[in-house]
Amino acid sequence: MSNFTIKDIARELNISTSTVSRALRGSYEINPETKRLVMECAERFNYRPNPIALSLKGSASRAIAVIVPQIANFFFAQAINGIEAIAYNRGYHVIIFQSHESYEREVANVEQSMDRKVDGLLISLSSETSKVDHLKEVQQKGLPLVLFDRVSHQLQATQVVADNFGGAFAATEHLIKSGRRRIAHLTIPPWLSITQERLAGYRAALEQYGLPYDEQLVRYGTFGPDEVGPMVDELMALTPTPDAFFTASDRLAVGCLTALRQRHLGIPEDVSLIGFTNLNVADLLSPSLSTVVQPAQEIGQVAAERLIDLIEQKQKAAPVSTVKIPTELIIRESSKPVSKLNPVSYPS
Repeated sequence: MSNFTIKDIARELNISTSTVSRALRGSYEINPETKRLVMECAERFNYRPNPIALSLKGSASRAIAVIVPQIANFFFAQAINGIEAIAYNRGYHVIIFQSHESYEREVANVEQSMDRKVDGLLISLSSETSKVDHLKEVQQKGLPLVLFDRVSHQLQATQVVADNFGGAFAATEHLIKSGRRRIAHLTIPPWLSITQERLAGYRAALEQYGLPYDEQLVRYGTFGPDEVGPMVDELMALTPTPDAFFTASDRLAVGCLTALRQRHLGIPEDVSLIGFTNLNVADLLSPSLSTVVQPAQEIGQVAAERLIDLIEQKQKAAPVSTVKIPTELIIRESSKPVSKLNPVSYPS
């Protein structure tokens, strides 16, 4: 296979190699039409930048570190796909670390990233992380930092997230409009940003439709495979019992689905069920699982773009901000309205 270079692209388009180089880096100095022509030509030639050669031009390693709680999690696998696509096209290697939901391992991952002299760091916090001193230290050392999905408001850093509040509101509103009144919420540790935002959306929907918020209907867990059953037992022992479950993740939803079926409860005949993040098997479950789609790949792409812009110190790099990516509610069999509930129409 031929190894095409920047010179080949420049010759094909009759422009200078420096213009091609700047266009491939996304420089603000190059007009959009030229960038488009260069990118199309690069794709046609199957051109790929050589990170080693690029690193020899300066002190940059042309590598970024990505720290996630768990690669086996479908959301993070998709986010990494998005990150790698952007990094590859812009000439960066990606070094991936897993914290395995451990604060201690997350701190070690950050230290290893620094030791490897990466150019920037992307991180989604572990479920044990409530203090972020290790990330403040990263910033003090001048290393570009972007957080995604699970973020911290203790940091002045760019953060890329799903619209967790809006997604949770939409899911709860759908259950209410389907006739459900006692909606249980299974969620993860309370200090995580996604927990707080999804709980806030759940509460706001209840308030808008005149339903009381009942703390007894909210259960906090971790990610243990055997913890959902006991939580379901506790909730179904309440009087009156819940008639719907909204979980903060599809993994909790699948555990909840299993626990409800083991207890011979019909879904959605006895209880409705909605998850959050959209597992790739959500539509294959029985019943198929209603869920809030969290756009993982797009979150990864935007996070990588923001980080690389920071690394390259672009004049037009976006300022520190929180970027919210819209979510989408997908209604499937697990939350379909049941005729005996007499769903009510509410004014908008």
